[in-house]
Amino acid sequence: MAEITAANVAKLRELTGVGMMECKKALVEAQGDIDKAIDNLRKSGAASAAKKATRDAREGVIAQYIVPGGKSGVLVEVNCETDFVARNEGFRAFCDEIAKKIANDPNVNLEADREGAVGKMGENIKFARNARLDVSGNGLVAAYIHTGGKVGVLVEVGAGKAETTGKEEFKQLVKDITLQIAAGFPHVVSREEVPAAVVAKEREIAAQSDRLKGKPAAAMEKILAGVLDKFYQTYCLVDQGLLTRNSEITVKEHAAQISKQLGDEIVIRRFVRFQVGEVAA
Repeated sequence: MAEITAANVAKLRELTGVGMMECKKALVEAQGDIDKAIDNLRKSGAASAAKKATRDAREGVIAQYIVPGGKSGVLVEVNCETDFVARNEGFRAFCDEIAKKIANDPNVNLEADREGAVGKMGENIKFARNARLDVSGNGLVAAYIHTGGKVGVLVEVGAGKAETTGKEEFKQLVKDITLQIAAGFPHVVSREEVPAAVVAKEREIAAQSDRLKGKPAAAMEKILAGVLDKFYQTYCLVDQGLLTRNSEITVKEHAAQISKQLGDEIVIRRFVRFQVGEVAA
């Protein structure tokens, strides 16, 4: 009987896509013979995911789960191979359940869930990424999944007073913010969070444009400031025109109005925006 080493277990897992414990059990039963172990796994149906593991999972959905009370939330991207499966109600329900499990236990092992879904859906399924937000102090975590499940948002909005978070005006503001993030595609909350390298690159691109050729230094700086201001209006959430109500005012101005109305200081602390298949910067 061949020795059952960790390397052999890892090799069988790589060849089949089956979980480590199942691979070890299969090797023991096959007395260390990898080929025989593969055959046995295929016969038992455990390796049904193996052939599919080499196929690309490019489609999928974004799912979310907010822990009751709104103090914690999770956003997850689950990939599959076809839009047909991505639109399947069973697959959507599976993704929602995965988000809930991660929210309740960040260290949960989901391999058995994945393999079960592969067998049921007949496609390769991958857990691409997930993000979690927990409230610091007073505030709420909220989520929004855009129609079709291709875009998802998770945001933390803080308040100075605990009672503010229970007011309808605050909850509506938070909802407006999630919709803004989904549609406006901001990268950061405010200008202070924009990396210096990003600003430097925008300045360089603008400075080399035809409109600035031959301009005196004083005029160039003024024009560059205007170009950067327009850049911030798309890149930064609080500088964007409010899409859900009145685009003539910014998200920052809208939040300030609600803050004044409620007699509190409301702060958009952070957000996460996932889009299916995007490559993280």
